[in-house]
Amino acid sequence: MYAYTIICILVIVQKNAGKAKITPAQPPLSPPQLLRWFVRLLPGAALCRLPALQSQSFYNRLFNPLVTLWYLLFQRLSSDHTLEAALADARAGGADRLNKKLSRQLASDSTCSYSDARQRLPWQFLAQALRLQGGRIIGLSPSTRWHGWILALLDGTTVRLRPHGTIAQDFASNRNKHGRPYWCLMRVVVGFCTLSGAALDCAIGSLRLSEQALAAQIILGSAAKCLFIGDRNFGVFQIVQAARHADPALLVRLTEVRARKLLGRQLREGQHQVLWQPTRHDQLHATCSREPIAGRLLIVELQRRGFRPQRLCLFTTLADTPDYALEKLVRLYGLRWHVELNLRYLKAQMKLVQLEAKSPDMARKEWLAGLLAYNLVRAAQLCAALQKNISPLGLSFSSARRRLEVWLFQCARSSKRLRQTQWAQLLEHLGRCRLPRRRKTRPREPRAQRHLRSPYPPLRGSRLNARKKLHQHNSKS
Repeated sequence: MYAYTIICILVIVQKNAGKAKITPAQPPLSPPQLLRWFVRLLPGAALCRLPALQSQSFYNRLFNPLVTLWYLLFQRLSSDHTLEAALADARAGGADRLNKKLSRQLASDSTCSYSDARQRLPWQFLAQALRLQGGRIIGLSPSTRWHGWILALLDGTTVRLRPHGTIAQDFASNRNKHGRPYWCLMRVVVGFCTLSGAALDCAIGSLRLSEQALAAQIILGSAAKCLFIGDRNFGVFQIVQAARHADPALLVRLTEVRARKLLGRQLREGQHQVLWQPTRHDQLHATCSREPIAGRLLIVELQRRGFRPQRLCLFTTLADTPDYALEKLVRLYGLRWHVELNLRYLKAQMKLVQLEAKSPDMARKEWLAGLLAYNLVRAAQLCAALQKNISPLGLSFSSARRRLEVWLFQCARSSKRLRQTQWAQLLEHLGRCRLPRRRKTRPREPRAQRHLRSPYPPLRGSRLNARKKLHQHNSKS
């Protein structure tokens, strides 16, 4: 049913609804201008002024906070995510532009210096750097806004962790059908820019926190001129309550049951002015007002030939004006599907489906570093899209990531003139990495997986108990 609803939305908004066209209000930028903007995505002076670094004292080490941040991103962009690969690049001069003494004075082959630097860096610094980077991506071109609004897609997922150290205390274990816990899950909610795909903000918590509570944290810390878009999971009073407190706008989908209660009668197609009042079952935010919230309830019947009609119920706090007409908001909600693709790119392309961290703070740092590295790819796509006057959402993320990885490796070892030439070639190549236009509908695949046979039996319980049993068995024999 969920997949069918998505198909109906994509059909009703026509072929170009999911690909917001670039309509720049400024002349196209040249490759040197785009290069200068790209290298300023994470400016050193602005990063050093972030509150997370001001609260701690760092003396002048080889792996200072900027170098450490870069190699956290390097690990995510590189195919080899190990500390040894990052250290080898540092010895080869990969970060000498950030610290001139690094390659000359880094004599030891041990990864302890870089590992200690990763531990010293507060994870709040990476969260603040993500907001800074997302804001700079939004500020590059007016094409990243819709009627002056920053469009933010909200959705959440879980990241798998091993129960090392105190990870199980911060992120609860996921119990299987036998009640034996092993894998720990970290819940994350990310806000993505709709028209560029960049990550703007992220909230991290355990399974004890709902996605709605984490999304409320993002909304309360957001800019005022921001329009949040969410599916039925975020169509609750707590999200609308947080949006009124922080002053952004909302466009969320509601379940038919909640929409019927909100309207007070049977649902009919069209738009209706409603007053959303909390019920005793709603989980309210403690710092926000509980007063009723005025808005519009939009009801549309989606029809696809050969299928039964599907009803779409949307709630928005936008005023009833020609710019925010019902048809335009339905077409805008059709872009929500891109958040599913963005999360898939993070897990599949950036290898964030499972983190091999040994502490809760390090797990947060690795996830946030993955988002920062993901934004570099999205920023390169945006530069190529502005050069070609096309949508960045129509470019292949995987192809862009591979080409950007090669350019970043060459950039640190090239002269200024050669670097600009390589950047112009990168933009040209990225502009040709178009997503295919599929003429035939893809066949439906079952959500099942065929596992490879293993000669070893599955591990039951903890590995520590298995070692004890093995030791007892060997001692008897």
